[in-house]
Amino acid sequence: MTIYMVQFTYTSEAWAAMIKKPQDRTIPSRDLVQKLGGKLLGLYYSLGKYDGMALFEIPDDISASAVGLAVKASGDMKVNEITRLFTMDEALEAMRKAGSNPFSGPTK
Repeated sequence: MTIYMVQFTYTSEAWAAMIKKPQDRTIPSRDLVQKLGGKLLGLYYSLGKYDGMALFEIPDDISASAVGLAVKASGDMKVNEITRLFTMDEALEAMRKAGSNPFSGPTK
Protein backbone atom coordinates (compact mmCIF):
# COMPACT_ATOMS: atom_id res chain seq x y z
CA MET A 1 0.00 0.00 0.00
CA THR A 2 1.04 3.57 -0.60
CA ILE A 3 1.35 6.16 2.17
CA TYR A 4 -0.14 9.64 1.82
CA MET A 5 0.10 12.76 3.96
CA VAL A 6 -2.80 15.19 4.15
CA GLN A 7 -2.17 18.71 5.42
CA PHE A 8 -5.38 20.50 6.33
CA THR A 9 -6.81 23.77 7.56
CA TYR A 10 -10.34 23.99 8.93
CA THR A 11 -12.78 26.80 8.17
CA SER A 12 -13.55 29.19 11.01
CA GLU A 13 -17.05 27.67 11.17
CA ALA A 14 -15.60 24.19 11.70
CA TRP A 15 -13.35 25.48 14.49
CA ALA A 16 -16.29 27.25 16.14
CA ALA A 17 -18.31 24.02 16.11
CA MET A 18 -15.41 21.96 17.54
CA ILE A 19 -14.67 24.53 20.25
CA LYS A 20 -18.34 24.57 21.23
CA LYS A 21 -18.51 20.77 21.18
CA PRO A 22 -15.03 19.16 21.15
CA GLN A 23 -14.87 15.99 19.09
CA ASP A 24 -12.32 13.37 18.12
CA ARG A 25 -11.99 13.69 14.33
CA THR A 26 -9.86 10.54 14.25
CA ILE A 27 -12.97 8.36 14.23
CA PRO A 28 -14.67 9.72 11.08
CA SER A 29 -11.28 10.06 9.36
CA ARG A 30 -10.43 6.42 10.13
CA ASP A 31 -13.85 5.26 8.97
CA LEU A 32 -13.57 7.10 5.64
CA VAL A 33 -10.11 5.74 4.89
CA GLN A 34 -11.16 2.19 5.86
CA LYS A 35 -14.23 2.32 3.59
CA LEU A 36 -11.88 3.10 0.71
CA GLY A 37 -9.62 0.14 1.51
CA GLY A 38 -6.97 1.89 3.58
CA LYS A 39 -5.73 2.45 7.10
CA LEU A 40 -5.38 5.72 9.02
CA LEU A 41 -1.88 5.80 10.54
CA GLY A 42 -2.32 8.99 12.54
CA LEU A 43 -4.11 12.31 12.83
CA TYR A 44 -2.23 15.22 14.35
CA TYR A 45 -2.99 18.88 15.08
CA SER A 46 -0.20 21.40 14.66
CA LEU A 47 0.93 24.99 15.00
CA GLY A 48 1.85 26.92 11.89
CA LYS A 49 0.55 27.10 8.33
CA TYR A 50 -1.73 24.05 8.68
CA ASP A 51 -4.13 23.13 11.46
CA GLY A 52 -3.03 19.53 11.23
CA MET A 53 -2.00 16.55 9.19
CA ALA A 54 -2.96 12.94 8.72
CA LEU A 55 -1.03 9.95 7.46
CA PHE A 56 -2.82 7.06 5.82
CA GLU A 57 -2.10 3.99 3.71
CA ILE A 58 -4.37 3.25 0.79
CA PRO A 59 -4.05 1.04 -2.31
CA ASP A 60 -3.79 3.67 -5.06
CA ASP A 61 -3.92 7.31 -6.13
CA ILE A 62 -7.59 7.10 -7.15
CA SER A 63 -8.59 5.97 -3.65
CA ALA A 64 -6.40 8.69 -2.11
CA SER A 65 -8.08 11.24 -4.35
CA ALA A 66 -11.48 9.95 -3.24
CA VAL A 67 -10.49 10.59 0.39
CA GLY A 68 -9.56 14.16 -0.47
CA LEU A 69 -12.70 14.78 -2.50
CA ALA A 70 -14.98 13.38 0.21
CA VAL A 71 -13.37 15.63 2.82
CA LYS A 72 -13.50 18.70 0.54
CA ALA A 73 -17.17 18.04 -0.17
CA SER A 74 -17.93 18.40 3.55
CA GLY A 75 -17.16 22.12 3.27
CA ASP A 76 -15.26 22.11 6.59
CA MET A 77 -11.78 22.57 5.12
CA LYS A 78 -10.09 25.62 3.63
CA VAL A 79 -7.03 23.59 2.63
CA ASN A 80 -6.74 19.87 2.08
CA GLU A 81 -3.44 19.02 0.36
CA ILE A 82 -2.59 15.39 -0.28
CA THR A 83 1.02 14.36 -0.85
CA ARG A 84 2.09 10.89 -1.92
CA LEU A 85 5.02 9.73 0.19
CA PHE A 86 7.74 7.35 -0.96
CA THR A 87 9.58 4.81 1.15
CA MET A 88 13.37 4.97 1.16
CA ASP A 89 13.46 1.88 -1.10
CA GLU A 90 11.16 3.62 -3.59
CA ALA A 91 13.26 6.80 -3.46
CA LEU A 92 16.45 4.80 -4.07
CA GLU A 93 14.83 3.06 -7.04
CA ALA A 94 13.85 6.45 -8.49
CA MET A 95 17.41 7.74 -7.99
CA ARG A 96 18.86 4.69 -9.74
CA LYS A 97 16.47 5.10 -12.67
CA ALA A 98 17.30 8.80 -12.90
CA GLY A 99 21.02 8.00 -12.78
CA SER A 100 20.74 5.57 -15.68
CA ASN A 101 18.66 8.02 -17.74
CA PRO A 102 20.53 11.34 -17.68
CA PHE A 103 18.86 14.47 -18.96
CA SER A 104 20.65 17.25 -20.79
CA GLY A 105 19.33 20.60 -19.60
CA PRO A 106 19.47 23.82 -21.60
CA THR A 107 22.76 24.95 -19.99
CA LYS A 108 24.70 21.76 -20.75
